[in-house]
Amino acid sequence: MLVSADYSQFELRLAAVLADDTSLINDFNGDVDIHTKTASEVYGIPMDDVTKQQRRAAKVINFGVLYGMSPHGLAANTGMSFVQAKAFIDQYFTLRAPIRKFIDATLEKARSEGYVETYYGRRRPTPDVKSSNFMVRMGAERAAANMPIQGTEADLMKRAMLQVDERLGDLGEQVLQIHDSILVECPAENAEKVGVILKEVMEAVAPELAIALKVDVQTGINWGEL
Repeated sequence: MLVSADYSQFELRLAAVLADDTSLINDFNGDVDIHTKTASEVYGIPMDDVTKQQRRAAKVINFGVLYGMSPHGLAANTGMSFVQAKAFIDQYFTLRAPIRKFIDATLEKARSEGYVETYYGRRRPTPDVKSSNFMVRMGAERAAANMPIQGTEADLMKRAMLQVDERLGDLGEQVLQIHDSILVECPAENAEKVGVILKEVMEAVAPELAIALKVDVQTGINWGEL
């Protein structure tokens, strides 16, 4: 059997911690539906009144904002007009001021110090943020803004892989790590135990972070079933 364990909204949770967005941290720790809550706040309506389309727009921007999504990008992904998308993003950053501040501070660090770093201090040089070529500079800024988040995710995935390997023993073998997931191959009779180990290890991998990590586990006889 294959057992897959995926972090739920890993990057957004890490962004909340890195930006010290206490409101977002509390929502995650309270197991609130973040996308519905975001839509509710941006549109100024009760959570129960949020439509599927409104939730989808919030989901797109919740993840897209970490990559510097523009009003044009949001409009293209949701069917909004450019004006609606711009207003949505402006309102989003009013609500998520700590994340806006974090992104701005990260870019300033990239320009002034020549690098950005993960929560654990792993650095990436950022010389191209001063490029005279607009496209090169914009690409470098997007990469610099996201690196502390994705890089911290990568740091924690390596830690999780090591700890999973120690716990698995002869129960199964890690065969793939893809972004925020770990895939283990094991005998069918061990699948349930392996799933428990993956969930326990991955959710507890960073006790120093003030946010709950959530892991979803699936099993199947091939990758297409997961």
